[in-house]
Formats: sequence, C-alpha cells, structure tokens
Amino acid sequence: MDTLKDKKYNSFDYTCRYTDVPYYYNIKDKKYIYGIGSNLNKQTAYIAHKVKETDTLDYLALKYYNNPTFWWIIAYFNDIQDAFIKLSDKYSVLNIPSISSIQFGAERE
Repeated sequence: MDTLKDKKYNSFDYTCRYTDVPYYYNIKDKKYIYGIGSNLNKQTAYIAHKVKETDTLDYLALKYYNNPTFWWIIAYFNDIQDAFIKLSDKYSVLNIPSISSIQFGAERE
C-alpha cells in the first residue's frame, strides 16, 4: 500500500452510487486508481454468506457493515461486474470481507 497515497472521494451534485468509492494516487505508476477493487487483497478475512433469493449487494452491505453504500466492497471482493444482477441466479455463496480486516496488496489482474 505504500505506493498508494492521497485517498479522496468524488463529490457529485446529484445522487450517485460512486460517491463513497475512494480513489488513490499511485506514485509508482503515476496514475489514479479508483476504488479499492484492483488492490483488495483476496487473503482478507471473510465470512461465507449463503445467498438467499431476496439478497442484493446493498442489503448485504447494510446487514454486515451497517451501511448500504459499502456494496462495492462485496462486489469487488467477489469479482461481480454487474451490481444489478440477481445474486441468487449466479451465486450460492458470497464471501463478505471483514471491514476491519480489509487489506490492500498489489494490483490484481
């Protein structure tokens, strides 16, 4: 994580789901990295959640993090590209990373 600095958040004049997604400046590559998805370490401690018919990413974020805007952490950790898919159609179990244990590593491919 020593190559990432200046954590900031975008601010929008309208409601946007990306408001709470942080971005960092990567001093090694001299470019910005948006979100933590590309650096979220897959070795981070997690809870295996059995997906129910009614589960959505924001509901799971509310349940586990007490904040539905953290849905993107679960999405990135499980490599979910489409935040609006019906989870029960594609997944039987999702890994919910422990918010207090989130670790950053090298950028994932």
